[in-house]
Parts: sequence; C-alpha cells; structure tokens
Amino acid sequence: MRNQTYILGKLVEIAIIFFVIMTALFFLFRLSPGDPISKVVDPMLTPEDMRYLIEQMGLDKPMWEQYVIYLKNFFIGNFGVSFHYGEPVFKIIRERLGWTILLFTSSTILAAFAGVFLGKIAAWNKGSRLDSVMSISALVCYTLFIPWFALLLLWVLGFKLGLFPLGGILSPELWVGNASWFEKVLDIIHHMILPLLTLFIINLGAYLLLMRSSMLSVLREDYIITARAKGLSEKMIRNKHAAKNAALPVVTSVGLSLAFSINGGALTEQIFTWPGIGRELIFAVSNNDYPLAQACFLLIALVVLVANLIVDILYAYLDPRITY
Repeated sequence: MRNQTYILGKLVEIAIIFFVIMTALFFLFRLSPGDPISKVVDPMLTPEDMRYLIEQMGLDKPMWEQYVIYLKNFFIGNFGVSFHYGEPVFKIIRERLGWTILLFTSSTILAAFAGVFLGKIAAWNKGSRLDSVMSISALVCYTLFIPWFALLLLWVLGFKLGLFPLGGILSPELWVGNASWFEKVLDIIHHMILPLLTLFIINLGAYLLLMRSSMLSVLREDYIITARAKGLSEKMIRNKHAAKNAALPVVTSVGLSLAFSINGGALTEQIFTWPGIGRELIFAVSNNDYPLAQACFLLIALVVLVANLIVDILYAYLDPRITY
C-alpha cells in the first residue's frame, strides 16, 4: 500500500514538473534571439505572401493566445507542424526515434554489462597490476572528448583503412537493388559499428569505475564477512552477494543514461550523420523550428522523468532494505 501511494505521488509530481517544463520551453523559444520566418521564407516573396505564411504558422497572434492554442493541441496529441519540413512533428519524430533508440540503447546496455563484469574483477583484485591497468584504462576512456574520439575513429577506421562507411545508416545502391532483408540488416550493422564503438568505449569507462567503487564499498560490509565465516566460496561471495548489491548504483546510472540517450547524443549523431533525434534537435534549434524543437525537448523530459520513477522502483526490488 505504501509503495502504491509513493508511485501515485511520484506520478503527480511528474505531471507537475512536466507541465512546468512544457511552459518554460514554449516561452524560452519565443523569447530567444532569432526569427523562424527568416529561416524558411524565400526572400523573393511579396509582403502579402509573407504575411499569409506568418498567419499560417500562427505567429501573428499574441504570445498568450499562441500558448493557449499550444496547450489545447498538446492535450489532443497534436504537436504542430514543422516550420521547415512542413510535415507533422509527430511524423518526423517517429521516423527518427527508432534509429536513436537502436544506436544508443545498444551501446549503453553493452557498455553496462561489460563495465559491471570488468569492474567486479578490478575491485576483487584491488591493488594488483590488473586493477591498475583496468582502472587507468577506464579513466582514460571516461575522460575522452567525444567529438575528437569520434573523428579519430572515423578518420582511421573509415577514411584511412576503409573498413567502415563514413556516415549514414545504409548503402543506397544496396537498398535500391534486390538485396535480401538479411543483407540489409548487415548493411545497417556495418554503418552502425563506428558510432556504436565510440559510445561503447566512453560509456564502458564510466560503468567500470562506478562498479569498482561500489564493489569496494560493499566488500567492507558485515554480511560479506559473515559469508566468508560460513565457508562460502570466494566466487559465490563475489558474484552472488557482493556484485548484486554493488550493481545498484550502476542500475541507476544505466536507467538515466538510457533516458538521456533519447536526445541522441547530438554531437555523435551529427559527426556520423546518423538520422536520429539528436541530429534533428540541433537542426530544429539552429533554425528556430519551434514545434519540432519543443517536441524533441518534451520527449527527452518525459523519458527522463519516467526513467527516474522506474529506477526508484527497481531499487526497491533489487534491495529489500529499501521501502517507500
């Protein structure tokens, strides 16, 4: 009952925070420098045509009236029409969201599993040469500057060695032809390896260091000493007792990483020309495409808020000592 009350309270809190974010985004975009009209309007248009276009975009109305219309449309599932593309925002996000989820969810999950495994080994061998090598390597990976590292991989593995494509998600000549679905899947994976490798290496360092630190803290707990006193094997103590509890901070980090990855790691998508939400967000903000930019930011906010709730619930499930 207490857990249900807690979840209900969190849902109300999420709704309030989301409404505040939605309102703030609406006014911030319209008060920011720049004019969406200058980005999309042909300079050869007559003043009459320009006024008509402004009316069609709804930018001729007072800001408070635009806000009321925006709220009404939002609650009926209408996110507006992109100023640049002239298409419904929902359609644009739907077409790009899948690519972002594919790339960033894959890299986060793979890095989390590898980081937990390696961090567990590093902590268990604290002070050894293996621990030093793994910790220093993880620290280097964690502090890498993403654009520099991405461009380095792109230059070496893509341009110099020609092992991987320089960008995009597919080879047009393959998809236009009569290739099988298996060949198309392999083509997507081939294009995906470089951005996936970039994100995997950087995330791996963070998860390894986090798991190592958490594991070292857990190994000092009384129940670990009790487990040894009972004569349990070192392998069982490490994997069944210590690692499970040590993984709790990693679960939180993975949950939030998955949530924030919905923005597509804008720089990564831009460098590898990966057609995801992050790349679209950069374009929308730079071109003052209010409807598209607002929808992208709202999607990120919603996923982050829900991810926080899911992580809280998982915490209580993984650690029976935690109750709400």
